[in-house]
Amino acid sequence: MRKTLSFDLHTLTARLDREADRILRAEHEISYRRFRTLLSVAILSDAGAEVTQRAVAEELGISEPSASRMASILAADGWLDVRSGGGNRRRLSLTEPGRELVAACRSLLEQRFAAVVRRSGVRYSDYAGDTRKLLETLAQG
Repeated sequence: MRKTLSFDLHTLTARLDREADRILRAEHEISYRRFRTLLSVAILSDAGAEVTQRAVAEELGISEPSASRMASILAADGWLDVRSGGGNRRRLSLTEPGRELVAACRSLLEQRFAAVVRRSGVRYSDYAGDTRKLLETLAQG
């Protein structure tokens, strides 16, 4: 059976996720899943959005109960501040250690994956540009 682009993209994404998880666990003792949650809080906050569990759940494509459980874990670890936001809403923000962790993990993953792109012989700027175009196209529906 011949492989297709859709299969290759799925395989690439799965391998990158596993590699990110391996790197982050080894270097910072955090799973990629937990890092992605913290990163989503940072991205939403930087965009000036109201950072609630619902917003994080939507950003990550997970259920609100899953986001709530993750927020509790990250708060217990000291990386996330969770406060009542009125009604049933809970507002999320990174603690200072959480901000430092996100910055360190982002930098580490960028360095490692940029090195993979360089080793592949593909120009980093081309790969990054094409990836952004694909993401923007998918976001448009």
